[in-house]
Amino acid sequence: MPPRIPSQSAAESGPHRTELEAGLGDELASVVSAARRRAMRDGDRQIDTAHLLHSLLESDQGVRAVFDGAPQVARLLGYLVQRSIGYGLRWQSAVEDSGAVPVVVEAGWSPVAAGAMEGACVRAGLRGEARARCLDLLASIVADPQARAVEVLRRAGADARVLLPRIESALRNERADENADE
Repeated sequence: MPPRIPSQSAAESGPHRTELEAGLGDELASVVSAARRRAMRDGDRQIDTAHLLHSLLESDQGVRAVFDGAPQVARLLGYLVQRSIGYGLRWQSAVEDSGAVPVVVEAGWSPVAAGAMEGACVRAGLRGEARARCLDLLASIVADPQARAVEVLRRAGADARVLLPRIESALRNERADENADE
């Protein structure tokens, strides 16, 4: 059985980030909204990277395209659905935290998910874009080996180290397509 995700008390939960969603493109804002609804429906106290991965896979064809085809996406969605109907109960009331950043109390985001959101905005800024894309968020999520989403990826046979170069390539292709349309 794979190792469990370390837990924290509810008093140690989530970073304080009021501007966390300000730099998101429309598609990514929709993904975040779906992840928030999923977390609430599942009875989870915070949005974590597994909620974000689930919403990214359901919402964005570009995200699905970086995986090894429909069977791998189906396996991923299967694990994520299992989580939402009980598999994830071992994660309820536990905060997703890589230990890389100090933890401050605020309901809504796990520290790892908040870091991934910030990372997505930074990635977009480095490309000179004002808004983060779905692939930016996926890249930020897979870059943290402590993310719950990375555990889900491992269980479904997806290697996060292989995904990152594919994501970078897809982002370059998206940008090239947009420049060609202008």
